[in-house]
Amino acid sequence: MKLNKEEVLKQCAIMCKNTLMETLDISFCDVGEDYLVAKMPVTPRVHQPDGVLHGGAMVALAESVGSAASHIFLDTKDFYIRGLEISANHVKSVRDGYVYARAEIVHRGRTTQLWDIKIRNEDDNLISIVKLTTIALAKSR
Repeated sequence: MKLNKEEVLKQCAIMCKNTLMETLDISFCDVGEDYLVAKMPVTPRVHQPDGVLHGGAMVALAESVGSAASHIFLDTKDFYIRGLEISANHVKSVRDGYVYARAEIVHRGRTTQLWDIKIRNEDDNLISIVKLTTIALAKSR
């Protein structure tokens, strides 16, 4: 499949309107043949009480980029994509700047998809490792 990078990123931006992604100011910034990247600003809006990025915000970023990648790389004309399972290991804290989540496909099955998502800061330090499983559910006809 040949991707039109500009068109894909435009469609991702449209998907974010009036959603949690818009609330968290998540935006999609890069796409390739087998990956999608989104970024999120680290501000007090996504901090936990002690002033570092909340783990739940990182998981929301990861699920957002992984689910959007499923929409891009699967034929969603006949399917809904839903998150089935997610697990995260947070390895470094962040107080400000941006974090970038890159979703790469590990397994592309007919029904389930497994995504490896690495979240990094602006200095390319690893912040979190996330595994997301999505499922493609048939739309009723």
